[in-house]
Amino acid sequence: MAFEIVLSLLTTLSLLAAGIFAGLQIRQLMRQRSREYSMQLLHSFQTPEFQEAVTIVADIPEGMSKKELENHLGARMTSMLVMFGTFEALGVLVKRGEISIDLVEDFFSGVVILAWRKFKNYILELRENGHRPTYYEWFQWLDEQIEKREAKEPAIPAHLAFRDWES
Repeated sequence: MAFEIVLSLLTTLSLLAAGIFAGLQIRQLMRQRSREYSMQLLHSFQTPEFQEAVTIVADIPEGMSKKELENHLGARMTSMLVMFGTFEALGVLVKRGEISIDLVEDFFSGVVILAWRKFKNYILELRENGHRPTYYEWFQWLDEQIEKREAKEPAIPAHLAFRDWES
């Protein structure tokens, strides 16, 4: 009987050790995945088209119509479409839980909010003209999520939030 108890105890300990090991492996995989997504976000931010789009967003006035924007930007509108596509993809990835909204906010919150504000009319007209209310739906969703979060807790610039940080 004692042998059966020892064997049962060893089996239980083995299962417990396997569970702990599996948990640690999953945790390590999640960290690795998060690092990979961070690097992909960084690379998407470093394309010439995306950088041009950021400059456009900063310089363009609010409230322009689709036609006014297309006339004003000409061929540079392509850079904006690259940005819209990036934000569309990020919205989908956040919603599906593939990346955290915190990560997206760290990289893009300001430009997402500003771009939506300045190109909202363009996108709404695009939807109406194309009879397709889903054009850039995830870009809009992402903006709304960031805005909601910032309404509860305003964004604090990193240089202030982490001014006492030491490595």
